Amino acid sequence: MANNQTTAWQMALDQLDGAARILNLDPYIHERLRHSQRELTVSIPMRMDDGSPRVFTGYRVQHNLIRGPAKGGIRYHPAVDLDEIRALAMWMTWKCAVVNLPYGGAKGGVICDPKAMSPREIEHLTRRYATEIEFFIGPDKDIPAPDVYTDEQVMAWFMDTISMTEGWSAISSVTGKPVEIGGSLGRREATGRGVMFAAVEALRYAGIPTAGARVAVQGFGNAGSVSALLLHDADATIVAVSDSKGGVYNAKGLDPHAVLAHKRMAGTVAGFNGADPITNAELLEADCDLLVPAALEKQITAANAPRVKAKVVVEAANGPTTPEADRILRDRGVFLVPDILANAGGVTVSYFEWVQNLQAYFWSEAEVNERLRAVMGSAFDAVLRTAERHRIDMRTAALVLAVGKVGNAMRIRGLWP
Repeated sequence: MANNQTTAWQMALDQLDGAARILNLDPYIHERLRHSQRELTVSIPMRMDDGSPRVFTGYRVQHNLIRGPAKGGIRYHPAVDLDEIRALAMWMTWKCAVVNLPYGGAKGGVICDPKAMSPREIEHLTRRYATEIEFFIGPDKDIPAPDVYTDEQVMAWFMDTISMTEGWSAISSVTGKPVEIGGSLGRREATGRGVMFAAVEALRYAGIPTAGARVAVQGFGNAGSVSALLLHDADATIVAVSDSKGGVYNAKGLDPHAVLAHKRMAGTVAGFNGADPITNAELLEADCDLLVPAALEKQITAANAPRVKAKVVVEAANGPTTPEADRILRDRGVFLVPDILANAGGVTVSYFEWVQNLQAYFWSEAEVNERLRAVMGSAFDAVLRTAERHRIDMRTAALVLAVGKVGNAMRIRGLWP
């Protein structure tokens, strides 16, 4: 397929097929893994604020449940489609396996434009969507979490809806909730903190000191902004950041705390004083040591990969690099930490939240962060060892490690009936 025609689902299948070849995976297990275990499509009828009727389409896909209940976020975005959700669910299966969580992968999404909706409309959308998929989810079946354009408030509405229909406070039904209703300390920063841990390990492996390392971050949302702030606090130099409306660049360094304050007032990082404007496309080719793509899928492609100057790429977003771009970066000697490892901090602390909910005992933020550091460090080392053993790149190594774990679990459990 031509690069611009490659879907996220085809990318995910190609990655699985490559790992299966290296593992010499049982063809029966391989074929099962190429299909989602369950897929649900729902209609979400609403009356908008102006009284007009609308019917939105929502999805929830469970890729695999062999290692435990499914886990995965819910995104609200105009470009959501079933193939994208399938791919994201498969990637969640691998992500959970890479960091050795007792979960399978799932993902949900609603086709909508939350930026064009009022808070009341988003609440009604969330509550109706939760009602439509309630039979599909639960703390021992499938535990949703926030994703693109959803947040802890959306999870609060989601959990409250499940609680009202169940008749009890179902705090373990979702993760990424506010702390006041069962959320975990450290969850909001977890994805970005995990990216920072992965980036520090990658820079060390590449022989680049974190102090003074020049960093460009595409996507200044939750994951991107937190990773930028934490890398800045570790004495890295943030030279460029961007969001959907534009970006800013300063070779001498940006203060991400000030950039975040500007974004809260202006709604975008664009226009930040003391920096030059830069587009999202230009940021990917900025002169830097570390590039953190933290926006959407397929940002680094065959067209721009030859011009990526970063020596290290750490994927905070899901699927930001196409397979063609992967090969180009690998051939150019760029050290890339793949999404299923780099951004696993969010699902790891979601797991911590779920465990805390089930045992009704909560940890301090310092304990959460230290547990996250241990998980990310262990997973990075395991993937690196796999890469060195098979003489393969880190993405392929992470997939080989994850597919091997899931495939082995499938082999041991067998097929019923």
